Amino acid sequence: MKQVTLITGGGRSGKSSFALTMARRYAKKAFIATAEPIDNEMRERIDQHKRDRDPSFNTIEEPLNLTAALLSLPSETEAAVIDCVSVWIGNCMHHDGAKENSAIRGFIEQLKDPPCDLIIVTNEVGMGIVPDNEQSRRYRDVLGSLNRQIAELAQQVILMVCGIPVYVKKNGKGME
Repeated sequence: MKQVTLITGGGRSGKSSFALTMARRYAKKAFIATAEPIDNEMRERIDQHKRDRDPSFNTIEEPLNLTAALLSLPSETEAAVIDCVSVWIGNCMHHDGAKENSAIRGFIEQLKDPPCDLIIVTNEVGMGIVPDNEQSRRYRDVLGSLNRQIAELAQQVILMVCGIPVYVKKNGKGME
């Protein structure tokens, strides 16, 4: 059975590094990048992420259609890292406004029967103060809802805290 692992946490908590470490145990792996180089700072982040992963990753850059990216993976792919869902939701909201719900539904449906093991990176954005504007609150709400849906389907959920993985769900069961 193909596994879905969700890795969440705050900014710079080690999510992407941990996802890459998990994926390196697979021979045939892919990296689905969602970031768009919208400014110099983002270009530098993207370049650093490229340097962080070795050439054994088949990289797919897809800022909007994660379902299509998953369907385009070569059949021999054993695992794919999606980095990251929080950037993807921002892209969807920026490009499509309120239409991101159909993209989310399609992605969630794809997770029910993934083409390979998936390691999904996202940010936990609901543990801080309530944003002071409607757009930021909407982003937090949409991402929080999506994170819950992914976590429900995932066999593993890992919260990164200061570079340390804390298993919230393992083998399909919460860690009580």
